[in-house]
Amino acid sequence: MNNFDVFPKKSLLFAPMEGITDEPYRIALMKTFPEWDHLFTDFLRVPTVGKVTERMIVEHYGERILKNPEWRKKNSFQILTTERAQTKDVVDILESLKMDHLDLNLGCPSKKVNSHFGGAYLLSNHKALSHVLKTIRSNFTGHFSVKMRIGYRDDSNFSDTLKLIQDEGVEAITLHARTRDQLYKGVADWSYIKKAVEEVKVPLIGNGDIWIAEDIENVFKETKCHSVMFGRSALKTPWLAKIYKDYVEDDGNIDDTYLLYERKKYLELYFDALMVEYRQIGWADNLILKRFKSFSRNLFDDYEDFETIRGSFLRAETLEQFLGHLYALKG
Repeated sequence: MNNFDVFPKKSLLFAPMEGITDEPYRIALMKTFPEWDHLFTDFLRVPTVGKVTERMIVEHYGERILKNPEWRKKNSFQILTTERAQTKDVVDILESLKMDHLDLNLGCPSKKVNSHFGGAYLLSNHKALSHVLKTIRSNFTGHFSVKMRIGYRDDSNFSDTLKLIQDEGVEAITLHARTRDQLYKGVADWSYIKKAVEEVKVPLIGNGDIWIAEDIENVFKETKCHSVMFGRSALKTPWLAKIYKDYVEDDGNIDDTYLLYERKKYLELYFDALMVEYRQIGWADNLILKRFKSFSRNLFDDYEDFETIRGSFLRAETLEQFLGHLYALKG
């Protein structure tokens, strides 16, 4: 395909995140904060051995989403694979399901993933990368994109990697503006996003240290990127897409008082929506509490006494106690 129409220009994309963007999470976001233009599954780790089944693929994507045409338009499937893994088997199933959009993870910095020659490691091995890209592109007729970093150890083959990815038929590139070895340290260098925009002919999606509405506006202006993807910032402010669209409509006149008011208003809505979806799949209180605590690490930094507030949520012994802290915070 030559026309990448999965999402329009200047879309705001909620990043694929392991252990977070499962089906109930994505459904809760679509219902509660529909301002997000697109969402992604967390990566499916393509196995090297064992049988690959359609059930495995459908459960990862989400059967409810698969059956809902409108939800399907807003959701894409991400995989993490290696040269030796059963990539073709997975792609064949995605093709049979008529999946619209497949994204390949070339950015995961995990030591375990990289030691098995997946994720960001592939940026350092163009032979293996080419094999994986060819396998996907020759067997998948839907839209195909990758999410990558600027390099593995360094940026020495950055331009060559971009050219390889484009030449192998990838139709869009999301670029996290750090190397694998940088992990999430320092500040993402948006100049790489600008450079990539200038070097490739496919849509370039910017990613990295885009925390607030002004950042979104600035990255669009500075880099001319097609769209923007949010990871940690989306976990901190799951309604960030709404704030940005309000910001644009209000000519940039959003102050800190408004933002804190929004946070108090939407925190309860966010957790209530997640509760509904986790209950829908039969999760017990202890599982919901564990997941809620993991989200709480990102949500309270804008409060003056954020460490105390966050600590109270992380120390909650029951789901009821956690929700009690939440309702007290709103008041």
